[in-house]
Amino acid sequence: LAEAEAAWADLPAPVVRLRAAIPIWRRPWMVLGRDTFAGDLLVRLGVDNAYAGHAERYPRVPVEELRAGGLDLVVLPDEPYRFTPDDGPEAFPARTPVALVSGRHLTWYGPSLAEAPAVLSAALRAAGR
Repeated sequence: LAEAEAAWADLPAPVVRLRAAIPIWRRPWMVLGRDTFAGDLLVRLGVDNAYAGHAERYPRVPVEELRAGGLDLVVLPDEPYRFTPDDGPEAFPARTPVALVSGRHLTWYGPSLAEAPAVLSAALRAAGR
């Protein structure tokens, strides 16, 4: 845990901030809302959760709303729902970058946090961030 703390403490301040939705489930679509661990990690990486001000922690959101949300990015973790290159990105307009990320690095508290900044940052960059 000391390694994880050091990894997150040494992050440079993000140069660019992106507004994103972070779906965590499909059928029905659910996203990260307010006060979530994963949302906090993404903020530290320059990704602002479009639903951080929602009254619920994990609101159900119609996919049409997500598509029309004027998002800079959609972040799709591989857990709790296993979003994959073939299951998830196709739901969003081609102009909206989609980052497929490790759910373990985004949602688990513990030793995986030591490598999480590098793993998550690489996935965000791969999406065109």
